[in-house]
Amino acid sequence: MRYADGPSVACELDVAAEAGRVWRLVTDIGVPARFSPELRRVRWLGEAAGPAIGAEFEGHNENPVLGTWRTIATVVEFDEPRAFAWAVADPDGRFGEVTGDPMATWRFGVEPAPGGVRVHHSVRVGPARSGLSLAIDRWPDKEEALLRHRLADLRAGMEQTLLGIKSLAGDPAS
Repeated sequence: MRYADGPSVACELDVAAEAGRVWRLVTDIGVPARFSPELRRVRWLGEAAGPAIGAEFEGHNENPVLGTWRTIATVVEFDEPRAFAWAVADPDGRFGEVTGDPMATWRFGVEPAPGGVRVHHSVRVGPARSGLSLAIDRWPDKEEALLRHRLADLRAGMEQTLLGIKSLAGDPAS
């Protein structure tokens, strides 16, 4: 596994709630900030008041190893009520040269499931540099192990977010 290959991780969770309620939660950019171990706060930029293709939002992140950083995310997929995705950029060059490529692309998918909906959450890392790139620069012989560790951290955060959505949606099993 190599960073240049765009490694990804995904998880899913069934939610016993009305599809429209769950859709509103997955498209509310503030929800992941409530449950993520890194994303601290977000806000829509410009005239954007909600998700739409091309809308942008700013995120503020914190990690015990990397410190704090800011991102700008652009909505790249919005297919109500099925898919919501955004590409994250490093506008300040914190991790290297600013390019037009994303550091990561995040996605929620929602599909009907018995008793409610199944929510998919995924992330694809790269191709632009990120905090992970700094570690790979320092320890290139450990790239695969670093990627496995980071993807496991991202998966744990996504699982926390999905459990938070399940709870906010009023799923009796949460």
